[in-house]
Amino acid sequence: MTTEDVDRKALDVFSGRVVRKDLVQDIKSGVNVPTYVLEYLIGQYCATDDEESLEEGLEKVKEILSKHYVRPDEAEFVKSEVRERGRYRVIDKVTVRLDEQQDAYIGSFVNLGLSDVEINEHLVSKHPKLLGGGVWAIIDLEYLPDNANSPKSLFGIDSFKPIQVSNLDLDQLKDRRNDFTRDEWMDLLLQTVGYDPSSFSDREKLLFLARCIPLVESNYNYVELGPRGTGKSYLYREISPHSILISGGKTTVAKLFLNLNTGRIGLVGRWDVVAFDEVGGLQFSDSEAVQMLKDYMESGSFSRGTEELTAQASMVYVGNIDLDVEGVLKSSHLFEPFPEDMQDLALIDRFHYYLPGWEVPKMRSEFFGDQFGFIVDYFAEFVRELRKESYGDAINEEFAFGDHLNQRDEKAVRKTVSGLLKLLHPHGHYTKEELREYLEFAMEGRRRVKEQLKRIGGMEYRAVEFSYLDLETKEEIYVSVPEEADESLIPPGTQQAGTVYTIGESEGRHAPFRIETQTLPGSGKTNISGTPGKRMKESFETACDYLQANMRELSREETLDEYDINVQVLNPSDANEGGETSVGLLVGIVSGILDRPVRPQTVVLGSMSLMGELVSVSSLIDKLQLSADSGAKTVLLPAKNKEDLPKIPDELLDQLQLVFYTNPLDAASKAIELE
Repeated sequence: MTTEDVDRKALDVFSGRVVRKDLVQDIKSGVNVPTYVLEYLIGQYCATDDEESLEEGLEKVKEILSKHYVRPDEAEFVKSEVRERGRYRVIDKVTVRLDEQQDAYIGSFVNLGLSDVEINEHLVSKHPKLLGGGVWAIIDLEYLPDNANSPKSLFGIDSFKPIQVSNLDLDQLKDRRNDFTRDEWMDLLLQTVGYDPSSFSDREKLLFLARCIPLVESNYNYVELGPRGTGKSYLYREISPHSILISGGKTTVAKLFLNLNTGRIGLVGRWDVVAFDEVGGLQFSDSEAVQMLKDYMESGSFSRGTEELTAQASMVYVGNIDLDVEGVLKSSHLFEPFPEDMQDLALIDRFHYYLPGWEVPKMRSEFFGDQFGFIVDYFAEFVRELRKESYGDAINEEFAFGDHLNQRDEKAVRKTVSGLLKLLHPHGHYTKEELREYLEFAMEGRRRVKEQLKRIGGMEYRAVEFSYLDLETKEEIYVSVPEEADESLIPPGTQQAGTVYTIGESEGRHAPFRIETQTLPGSGKTNISGTPGKRMKESFETACDYLQANMRELSREETLDEYDINVQVLNPSDANEGGETSVGLLVGIVSGILDRPVRPQTVVLGSMSLMGELVSVSSLIDKLQLSADSGAKTVLLPAKNKEDLPKIPDELLDQLQLVFYTNPLDAASKAIELE
């Protein structure tokens, strides 16, 4: 299959509904007409791959625009022409409202400035979009001198030919989808957005199409963060007249939801998609805005004043991640670019899909081709009509969800699968393997959200091992996220003597550390490097001072003054501090002095005073989970924490062997397995 094959089939099956995408820009620079209007005209007169016919069609389009397009500054001249000639043809946008006092439909012409033209009810019935956002059309205006000195307009409509899609036969489109394979249809959709599908891998194609899910799925909450220049906001700005893009800046509850002073519904009630660009700069001037967003993103409704209102707008958040993803994941989480007041666990949990923008290639000129795609207005109406349908239950035909997905997770996955099926299989026909592909893609995007919740919120969000059951084979398949599949911090096998792993406190979060200790005969010099802050240096000094006073407990004749101790701290999460690590540091020093390695895959938790008084480990469950995630099999911790055993989840106890110590040297003894 080539793009030429797709072009030929599209021209044959959807004649008049497809257009060669590169032709639009040739004309648009000279006329300030919406892209979808130009594409409609080009689709009518240039629906061919014959170059000579294309040129003739382009000239025809240019001639029509030149003769009949009304610029606002020509409005009075055009009105005069209608009066003098009795009839005159124009291209303008017409919107219609029902005047309840006159019991008549009244039309307004945007560029001509007419606002009182009576419209025949049959015209409104034939073109219902007139009552919505309006319709661009070629119109024969007639002059009505008999209406002089009366409330009625001097202008009427003699003929009306829409030059954008004013109605859509969805059943016809679904039927014609049968003429395409899945891959051909996917390429046609990509060509509709303007991309050359031959430039992308199958994975990249699916990522591009996922950007369309908010257009086709009502109340869909979508986030995409990634590098600049990947076209994150293009779709919502250029492709659909039913989406609105808000660039980073201040916004209000009245603008988004409802203005109590005017009673006017906000953006969520007037658009299919509300997209926030440069989300890092987004500010809400109302303190209740984030709470209302949470309510709306959960239920599709919001309370404002004394009533509860519903809307169907999908919410899209796009922005930039300035660091590489690996670096972000070492030190923070993938929602870090969000404003601080939006890094709210409950808000983040509302997202149905997190698209990995770092996997989308940056836009280059060769990504845009001269292939045929749907007229964007036709595409916009087709996806809008499909918002009324749901394909989410299709999963139940072949698969069941695993135990780690809660109700909110299942809803998110179903909505993503529904969106992909509506985009790629509007006719309702798909294979089991295609459904599996969409299910795994959907689970990956939702798991990416949950992984960040676990990083921010700890054990409350520990259930991230997403899986599904194949109902036919009874096999359980687990779905991972690519960026989380790196090697564990703690590798299997025995490490060199003096190497130990611990977890410290850093500005309200927990951070893993690898401590490498070198002990050599010397004069009592101590040195530590790589420490992220003064608290870890203080922990090191505490460990050294305690060991200096208790060397005899190790059955050693020497004192610490007979060794030079050098400690290198490896800080994979780029933490700013390393508090509560003194016991781990002591274990590393003892391991180095005795030249005995710490038992494999072990984490040492705990801190102590100068006199060796142990401090109970705080946030124990979160630190145990981080230990397990880092690759640990054994965790040493103070005996004081035995009282926390009943609170530790069974799955953690199954993963880890917990070893309790009674004093700092007991910790060292058990870590290096002294008899």
